[in-house]
Amino acid sequence: MESYIPFFQYALIGIGATLIMDLWALTLRRAFGVPSLDFALVGRWVLHMRHGIWFHNPITAAPYQQGERPLGWLLHYAIGVIFAAAFGIFAGTTWIMQPTPTPPIIFGLLTVGFPFLIMQPAFGAGIATAPTPSPGKARVKSLMTHLVFGVGLWLSAMALAQF
Repeated sequence: MESYIPFFQYALIGIGATLIMDLWALTLRRAFGVPSLDFALVGRWVLHMRHGIWFHNPITAAPYQQGERPLGWLLHYAIGVIFAAAFGIFAGTTWIMQPTPTPPIIFGLLTVGFPFLIMQPAFGAGIATAPTPSPGKARVKSLMTHLVFGVGLWLSAMALAQF
């Protein structure tokens, strides 16, 4: 039973880090008009996979799929939990007891490889948004979002360590 405790803790940390990342995106959208990813598109992408369609050009032109929005949000948080669990394997269970900021921030920055190399190409935006009109701007936004996720891992672990 004890081996399940770290996963449960990392699940809470992943949910917390994803929530912090979402609050960051909400702040950017409301304060500066910076649009964020519509997670319905994540659900649309996954739902189209059942038809053998893995790549879109662009995903926004792909037909709507029933239930795409709730599935997209569920996947968004599930990915946060998976990333937190992966970080847990990397950092070890002792990190939960004494969380430090540097390892999760570095890990958060490394997770930007997922959108750069998988999601953006599958959504029709190319590798790291290379063929888009403003790739530099999109890359910085992605890097900052994943940096915030890393900070969120640390802050969530700090909050969990209080209990």
